[in-house]
Amino acid sequence: MTEASSRDREFVRKLTEIIHANLGNEAFGVNELAKASGISHYRLSRKLQSINGKTVNRFIRDVRLDKSLEMLHSEAYTVSEVAYRTGFGSPAYFNKCFHEYYGYPPGKTKKGELDHQDSDILKNPESQNNTPKISGRHNLINYAGILFILLVVMTAVYFINGRVETAFKKNDRTSADNRVPLVIMPFQNLTSDTLWNIWQDGIQINLVTSLSNSVELQVRQTETVKSLLKAKGYTSYMSITSAVASSVSDKLEAAFFLNGNINLAGDILRLNAQLINAKTDETLKSFQIDGSPEMILQMIDSLSALVQNTLIIFKIEKERPDKPSGNHPSPTSSPEAYRYYIQGKTAYYKNNFPLAIEYFLQALAVDSSLVAAMTGISGAYYNQANYTLAREWIVRGHEKYDLLSVRDKISHDAFYAVFFKSFNERIKYLQQLLDLDDQNPMTYFNIGDCYFEMAEWDKAIPEFEKALEIFNKWGTKPYWAAFYYELGISYHRSGQYKKEMKLYRKADRDFPDDVGLLDQHAWLELAMGDTVAANRYLERFISVRRDESWSEGRIASYLGYVYNVAEMPEKEYEFHRKALTLEPDNPVRVNNLAYFLIDTERNVEEGLKLVERALEMKPDDYRFLHTKGWGLYRQGKYTEAINLLERSWSLRILYSHPIYLHLEEAKKAVSGLN
Repeated sequence: MTEASSRDREFVRKLTEIIHANLGNEAFGVNELAKASGISHYRLSRKLQSINGKTVNRFIRDVRLDKSLEMLHSEAYTVSEVAYRTGFGSPAYFNKCFHEYYGYPPGKTKKGELDHQDSDILKNPESQNNTPKISGRHNLINYAGILFILLVVMTAVYFINGRVETAFKKNDRTSADNRVPLVIMPFQNLTSDTLWNIWQDGIQINLVTSLSNSVELQVRQTETVKSLLKAKGYTSYMSITSAVASSVSDKLEAAFFLNGNINLAGDILRLNAQLINAKTDETLKSFQIDGSPEMILQMIDSLSALVQNTLIIFKIEKERPDKPSGNHPSPTSSPEAYRYYIQGKTAYYKNNFPLAIEYFLQALAVDSSLVAAMTGISGAYYNQANYTLAREWIVRGHEKYDLLSVRDKISHDAFYAVFFKSFNERIKYLQQLLDLDDQNPMTYFNIGDCYFEMAEWDKAIPEFEKALEIFNKWGTKPYWAAFYYELGISYHRSGQYKKEMKLYRKADRDFPDDVGLLDQHAWLELAMGDTVAANRYLERFISVRRDESWSEGRIASYLGYVYNVAEMPEKEYEFHRKALTLEPDNPVRVNNLAYFLIDTERNVEEGLKLVERALEMKPDDYRFLHTKGWGLYRQGKYTEAINLLERSWSLRILYSHPIYLHLEEAKKAVSGLN
């Protein structure tokens, strides 16, 4: 026992040294540690689990955190520097992990409020995150854009392949304790060497033994499978077809079975295997492991890990509480990363964006190449109006572009275009997604949104309608009320009030408590001439927003937008003026009134004076530069206008269609003068 304990300590010491040698490398994770230590991922996981009960990812994180405490006590680095030097992707994620591990934030270590002995007593890895929810439409200027991003960010994960989702729908067999039942069939020897016959049973026995250790799986034992085969009269493994394996699995009430064979070409040994749905005979996943004959045990270990990961991901996906309709693949081969990723998506669907970010970061700590998590973080930051970080994260994902499949690259390009390309370019990518899958409502919605942002209502409407048709065909309501928002506005802008009214009735049935529908009803009632009904909706809207701690200035500013959609410029002017009176030092309120005065040509001179005030407060805000440039254009000062509009365009965080149009208009005016 002492000798084994000594070997274990030496093993852990070597692993720790490897992690220390790669401490600042954020991408150094489970696979990298396994490779550097010279053993398989699967064996490394089992070894660590037996020694200290930790997963490999948890062990790496704990080593990083132990080193971080040492660095903080040295007082040579700031908390942020320690975060990056110990391989954490961001100071925020480092702070969370540190607090969970030690029971207090890293800043207290820097301030000397706790000494090293306190840390072991205060460790609390089970602390809970009670991040509050964030409500929906919260920014007047980016009203449509935020709704758009909420939907588009999830689109990328919907379009890879549907085999796993098909398996979920068609195979609901689980054991009494919710494990996935599995049968491993004997492997067929397809080599010309009968010496490999022993491995027909050998591979099966090793896989059954290793996979039986998984708490997620219920593996039928070798003797049970062989006894049933013998009872059915199958004495030659070469006669065991997929149909035979399916019949055996059915008798043993298994959800899946694994078929495989052994091939040998020169010095290359190959194990082929297929994980098959026992109920439908559809292949869930195929595996191919290549190596040399002397590596047969390592190859079996690798195959075991792949099979286990595939089935655990299947189980996680099946148990998802938020799983909407459609095909949903796993964007990672790591069950641990996938579990965090799904938790992040669940929080995202509930509009709890801070919590979603935390889960996505944890997924990335396990699998640093999980681009879908980076996209999720980008979308979550966007919905918190943190456009700078949103852009940074989509750029991070773009740096790993080559890791994506062809289909995933198209999805990523479609989202990347939100920041760096035009709506027409984005539509091209979305059309490519439709060529791959024309039954996904998200794609139609996103195309409609592009046309919506360009005010091309006649093109936007059929796309939005197609999205709703698919939900109707599925017999479900849309994922979010946002599917109704922009279609309602498009109907309104094109004067189709009857269709708009019918749409809102359905929206009210699907989302009876959605505050975002109140203002939609209000501008429709205003257009229909019923100001009493409109005011009732607006009173409810104001009450809810006050409960959500909106300032009076913000409410007034938003009401200006409501009257803009209702095409009531006098009321729009009244509320923009009121918003500025309530918050005279808020540059956004100043700019909103300035833009209204300039764009409607109501008082361009006053608008320019106002926007100068906004620019004094925030000189490099691209929105304010746009307003001033547009004002100079209205005054006929085209060259000055171009300079400001080009500066605004260069400083923008997102693609802005109004800036693009106004810049082009100014260029044409200068060209006409010349």
